Amino acid sequence: MSLRSSLTRLAIATAAGVLAGAVAVTPATASDDQGAGDASLGVSGGLGGGHDDGHHDARLYQGVVTADRLLLRSAPTRGSQVIRAAHRGEVVSIFCKTPGENVGGNPLWYLLTDGTWAWGAARFIENIGPAPRWC
Repeated sequence: MSLRSSLTRLAIATAAGVLAGAVAVTPATASDDQGAGDASLGVSGGLGGGHDDGHHDARLYQGVVTADRLLLRSAPTRGSQVIRAAHRGEVVSIFCKTPGENVGGNPLWYLLTDGTWAWGAARFIENIGPAPRWC
């Protein structure tokens, strides 16, 4: 393994640790009421600079994977095709949420936009910031 590769891994691990620490001490607030926005932001469906023009930027919604290995799938069910795996501490971009197969008491699934469009069980993705909009 080269020095550059070792330094890259160290930098990633450090960033993940800092992010995990920030998530651990930051209280999460989310609304899973379909169609409801965040009243404290004055918009519906997420951040929009004080207004909601009907356009949503997928970069506004993020989450961090809490499972050791989360299988991301082609549909919001555990029986669908596996597209790829995400690992604990990985920050993912969330496009939207939808009801799907219940996983560990949570029926929500997130559509992720990190290079591929794949579904991840919301049970294993902790929101960073506002809860994603409904699909």
